[in-house]
Amino acid sequence: MALGQLYEYLVRRDSVSIFEYMPEELLGTVESVDTSTVIVKVENDDKLRGLQVNHLISIQSSKVGQHLIGLVSKIIRKSAYSDPVANVSPEFGFNIIKVILIGTHFDRDAGKDNVFRRSLATIPTINAECHLIHGDRLKRFMQAISSIPEGEDAVSLQIGNYSIDEDATAWLNGNKLFQRHAVIVGSTGSGKSWCVAKILEQVASLKSADAILFDIHGEYSTLQGDSFSHLKVAGPNETIGEGTLFLPYWLLTYEEMLSLMLDRSDNNAPNQAMMFSSAVIEGKKQFLIDADKAEMEANITLDSPIPYNLDALLFFLKSKDEEMVPGAKANTEKQGPYFGKLTRFIQRLETKQKDKRLNFMFASEDDLLSYDYMSVLCSKLMLPSVAGKKGVKIIDFSEVPSDILPLIVSLIARIIFSVQQWTTVEHRHPIAIFCDEAHLYIPANTEKSIDDASLVTFERISKEGRKYGIGLVVISQRPSEVNRTVLSQSNNFIAMRLTNVDDQSVVKRLLPDSLGDYAEMLPILDIGEALVVGDASLLPSRIRITPPTLKPRSATIDFWDEWSKDTTSVDISGAIEALRKQAK
Repeated sequence: MALGQLYEYLVRRDSVSIFEYMPEELLGTVESVDTSTVIVKVENDDKLRGLQVNHLISIQSSKVGQHLIGLVSKIIRKSAYSDPVANVSPEFGFNIIKVILIGTHFDRDAGKDNVFRRSLATIPTINAECHLIHGDRLKRFMQAISSIPEGEDAVSLQIGNYSIDEDATAWLNGNKLFQRHAVIVGSTGSGKSWCVAKILEQVASLKSADAILFDIHGEYSTLQGDSFSHLKVAGPNETIGEGTLFLPYWLLTYEEMLSLMLDRSDNNAPNQAMMFSSAVIEGKKQFLIDADKAEMEANITLDSPIPYNLDALLFFLKSKDEEMVPGAKANTEKQGPYFGKLTRFIQRLETKQKDKRLNFMFASEDDLLSYDYMSVLCSKLMLPSVAGKKGVKIIDFSEVPSDILPLIVSLIARIIFSVQQWTTVEHRHPIAIFCDEAHLYIPANTEKSIDDASLVTFERISKEGRKYGIGLVVISQRPSEVNRTVLSQSNNFIAMRLTNVDDQSVVKRLLPDSLGDYAEMLPILDIGEALVVGDASLLPSRIRITPPTLKPRSATIDFWDEWSKDTTSVDISGAIEALRKQAK
């Protein structure tokens, strides 16, 4: 390189712009443009060989001081090659790369140097020059990306480092992550739980944090600290306490109660549902009278969260089931209109009431039939980390029977939604709900009425939650088994390694059309790596998640290592006793 050229290069390198290139650094030129996809002609074979999918490309803009930034999604060596997806026809007789445009770099914007925005200020012109972003330029660009913009310090959420440049910190916009819902997916062992724990750690560090994690298997019990509160759905023999959670039956809506109690295939199901509804509404009215709140009678409905006495309800149903009424002839009796028609319903209700596994729902403690109990419950669930409260609540559902798990999880979600909905705007505090193992209670295909009742709640939260300050984070190892409506309402995706083809297809469909090919990397991601796309991420990126300080109890057991040990501790008798008692 001549002395003059070297001087010019050094001047350009140290100038404001990152993307000042020497002529010999040219990668190629734009051959065709289709909305956000660009086909670039590369004449130098050596430069083509140095390219990889996911490399960043700088494309000359028609406006001075601007450069379009794109991701390499496909590399094609010259041949008689035809690919309709890439808009490549056989007549191309040269090396080409397919580039997805992801944003614009401004040398200077609003008084700041090196600003990247996820918008396309211009469209590339034919023959526009294209250059690879690597080496020192890559570091400088990633530094610009990873630096927190002015005024966004408070909303930055660091989750790891960019795989393309591990010195650059990857951060998400915390506002946009929860405002527009998020999906975290990944196969077993991909690092999904670590990612969740990493986010929760940072949420917990905020002064007025308010988040709930539905912990289905109890794996997040290791997240301890001043900002973490651990609640457990009460077991068979547990009593009301600070760490136990009771969800009395009267919190269920009419439809939820029927999904739990009613056999809709029963010929007498309509009669049973009608008499049950009558008994419930009368029971709630009687409770209000006894509690000196008779003025509320006119406003309540079947779904109003008002206590009612289940024993009194059963007595009423039994009286109707055994009722004899005056016959047509004097001094004679005949069977009442509901005689024998309520028997099976009563039996099912009594069976549920006596089931120790459902102690958290049918316990007979007086406090659970208190008018103020719902306020006590919601204080546990919804108060932020102020006044000595712990802002991140982790609810352990591990002992809830699997057949009613969707109903119980959705019950808590519905209570939170309802309270947020009826809270005045000036008193409404935002809250995030993390739904771990979401495929278990937000299923794509429902087979039971309990599943249907659960979906109603989560679909509504996904559609309307943002208006009431509720953010939804859906977490699953099987996105193909999660409800499509809920997934479609999420605008942020953290996708870790997925090996199942069906699961990969779901993620591809959820991504923007221009980034569909980006998901081809899903099966080859390393443990702890994720593709991050969405409103919360400045740059669609491959990111290596930083391990959390507090690691969840989700590590895969090393079979071979365990089998190789001289000694082991197996307590089968203890496990059997825990099974019998339904408590560990």
